[in-house]
Amino acid sequence: MTLEVWLTYLIAGIVLSVSPGAGAVNTMSNGMSYGFKYSLISILGLQLGLALQFVLVGIGLGAIVAQSALAFSIIKWAGVAYLIYLGIMKFRQRGAFDLNAHNEPKVPPFTLFAKAVLVNVTNPKSIVFLVALLPQFINPQAPQALQFTILGLTSVGVDLLVMLGYALLATQLAVFIRSEKHMRFQNRVFGGMFIGAGSLLAVATPK
Repeated sequence: MTLEVWLTYLIAGIVLSVSPGAGAVNTMSNGMSYGFKYSLISILGLQLGLALQFVLVGIGLGAIVAQSALAFSIIKWAGVAYLIYLGIMKFRQRGAFDLNAHNEPKVPPFTLFAKAVLVNVTNPKSIVFLVALLPQFINPQAPQALQFTILGLTSVGVDLLVMLGYALLATQLAVFIRSEKHMRFQNRVFGGMFIGAGSLLAVATPK
């Protein structure tokens, strides 16, 4: 893999990560609700979900999903249902935002981590995107495992940095969420965004 090829992939990865999606919504929601420290847990979960997607694509499942309408539909509707579920739960959540950084979150850290993993794993559009994108950057004449590892680490690294940026932005905005009224408004905004992401998945079709 040449430097030019890697830089091209890097640019594509940055554009994909910066574009608002379910992962960004999840990160900002957790950043505003629980603070930067605990949002890191969800960010790590997102990266595990992304890494799992790379593994799935690497062993051929991504190609199956891209070619099979049934497989795509099963994963798509699982993602739709989960995102809408997150949206409804967030929409119904009540309570004022506590600015005390030393307070424990109202959900266990593992729950934040697991939810973030599922947000990425149940996003079939990302799998189809990887299936369409990765072959363009793989040299069939060179060891493919090494190339795939480089591209995977690049994507995870880029997404990690972008999500950290989203989390920092969210924690800065959190100072404006001091009352139950504001918190209820924030929960409904992010709940609506989760439901919107699920609705977009519902109309997604394999390319």
